Amino acid sequence: MADLPLDADIFDTLQDTMGEGFVEDLVNTFLEEAPGLIKEMKAAMVVGDADKFRRGAHSLKSNANVFGATDLAKQARQLELGGLNSDNGPQIEALEDRYAEASAALIEWRDG
Repeated sequence: MADLPLDADIFDTLQDTMGEGFVEDLVNTFLEEAPGLIKEMKAAMVVGDADKFRRGAHSLKSNANVFGATDLAKQARQLELGGLNSDNGPQIEALEDRYAEASAALIEWRDG
C-alpha cells in the first residue's frame, strides 16, 4: 500500500487491532458517508452556515485519520480551522481530490 494515499502503518495497525472484517465495515461506512459530508459542507457554504461547515470538516477529518488518509485529514483540518470564508471554493476542490484518492485506495484494498 506504499504507493497509495494511505499511511500503511496506520492502516495496518487498524487491521491488526480491529480485524479485517470490521475494517471492511468501517471502509464501507466511510465510502457511503464521506460524499454526504462534502455535500453538506458545500451546502453550508451556499447558505453561510459556519457551524454545519465546521462540523462536516471535523467529521471528515476524524474519519480520514482512522484510515491513515493523512492528506485528506490535513485538508479537512485546514477547512475546519479556517472556517467558512470566501476562499473555501479551491479548498473544497482540493478536499474532493484528496477524497477521490483516498476512496480509490480504500476501494482497491476492499476489492483487492
